[in-house]
Amino acid sequence: QRCIVHRMPQTPATPLKLLVALDGSAQALHALDHALALCQAGLAAELVLANVQEAASLYEVVVAHDPAVLAAVKQQAGNHVLDAAQARCRFAHVASERALRQGEPAAQLLELAADHGCAAIVMGARGMDGPGGAQLGSVAQAVLHHAGLPVTVVPEALPDVEPADLDEPAA
Repeated sequence: QRCIVHRMPQTPATPLKLLVALDGSAQALHALDHALALCQAGLAAELVLANVQEAASLYEVVVAHDPAVLAAVKQQAGNHVLDAAQARCRFAHVASERALRQGEPAAQLLELAADHGCAAIVMGARGMDGPGGAQLGSVAQAVLHHAGLPVTVVPEALPDVEPADLDEPAA
C-alpha cells in the first residue's frame, strides 16, 4: 500500500487581529505589553489599539458650553493615549492600527472588535475607573459578560520575584 500525501501550497498565515483596550491607565499598558509579548513570541497578530472616550458629563457640558470644544478635547485625549501605544508597537516591530470612539466603553469596545474583525480582546483588569484589587473593573466585567469572542484580562503587574525566593520554604 502506498500513502499519497497532497501538499497544500504554502501561503502566509493571515495574522489574527487582537483588540487592545487602552484608557491611559497602567493596567491598559500592562495589557498592551502582554499583547506585544505574544507577538514577539511568535503569534502572527496585528493589534487594534482602541480608546473609547466616555460621553461628556453634565459638569463638562456646563463648564465648556460648546459641544465642539468638548469633542475636540476628548479627541485630543484619545489621540494622546493612542500615540503612546502606537509608539510602543513601532518599537516592538508589531503592526497596529488605531480606533477612537466616544460612548459607553464596553459596548464600543465590543463593536470595535466586530468592526475590525478581531479574534480576541486584550484588556487590563481595572482601568481608570478605580484602584487595583482582586475585583475586575466595571468595563472588564461588562466586556467579559457580553463578548462573543475570547477576552484576555491582564492582571496588575506582579512584583519581581527572584528565583532564589521560589526555592526557600515559607516561614
